[in-house]
Amino acid sequence: MTRFVDVRNMVRWVADTGPEKIISGLIDYIESDFRRWESFDRTARVASHTPFGVIELMPTSDYETYGFKYVNGHPNNPARGFQTVTAFGVLADVHNGYPTFLAEMTVLTALRTAATSAMAAKLLARPDSTTMAMIGAGSQAEFQALAFRTALGISNIRIWDTDPAAMEKFVRNVVPLGFTVHIADSAADVVTGADVITTCTADKALATVLTRDLVLPGVHINAIGGDCPGKTELEASILDVADVFVEFPPQTRIEGEIQQMPADFAVTELWEVLTGRASGRLVGAAGAEQITVFDSVGFAIEDFSALRFARDAVDATDYYEDIDLVANPDDPKNLFGLVGALSPVS
Repeated sequence: MTRFVDVRNMVRWVADTGPEKIISGLIDYIESDFRRWESFDRTARVASHTPFGVIELMPTSDYETYGFKYVNGHPNNPARGFQTVTAFGVLADVHNGYPTFLAEMTVLTALRTAATSAMAAKLLARPDSTTMAMIGAGSQAEFQALAFRTALGISNIRIWDTDPAAMEKFVRNVVPLGFTVHIADSAADVVTGADVITTCTADKALATVLTRDLVLPGVHINAIGGDCPGKTELEASILDVADVFVEFPPQTRIEGEIQQMPADFAVTELWEVLTGRASGRLVGAAGAEQITVFDSVGFAIEDFSALRFARDAVDATDYYEDIDLVANPDDPKNLFGLVGALSPVS
């Protein structure tokens, strides 16, 4: 049997546990898996691009457990009453190939994206950071706010979006949770006084939502908007003056902000910072002036971590059900026997 967490149970689990507690647990699991990065099978996601959006498979394995996520990205979906991003994920036993865990990942991906951002910010943002600016108030915005409060104690949020209704939605959702929110009227306004700038827009276009003149020394930029070839958020000159950190360079060079840069543009892999092989935010005066960018496109190991965490967290609870997903005849060589006895005789 395969454990299955559907939307109803995922939402119940998050609501009952609390999203900040779940984000904290996800950070721990993601950090743990990044520290053993080299033990994973790593490959860029398999993407099918169409004029409507993209559908992707994101696989990885630590040679004990295999995992993948199915995910889409369709920026025009909200105008038609659909989510921009939907997802589900699977864990399987490498030794026999049987799927062991299946879960919705639309909600879980939002939580793991926020957790990854916060994990990176602990390494790359100034430790005295108090204010975050967010450009983009879509589905990811509230999760990012919760994650940065969980990991860095930031509760002062400045928000800007071209859609006033999205900003109003953000305010309704987070002010009751104890956040202080400033609604900005431009990108220049939103970044005023910000220690961290998060860009989380969805349009699949070569956009520039953040320009070099708006980026001051000491800022950490968390560039997490939905990524694909031909989609950007940052002016390229920002990357020239920043230290840029990524998940998996072969994927990020195709989909991330650094697709704007030469193929040999220098980046640091985040796992190297976690394991001490590379530096993140420098200490002292150098760190106070350093501009850092987390050019995040999402990587399969993060989804693997999220599925592991969800599987372990719901163990021995009523947040999952067992489903009969794999045909299992008494004789492994007699699959036909499952249906042959039921077939009508002519």
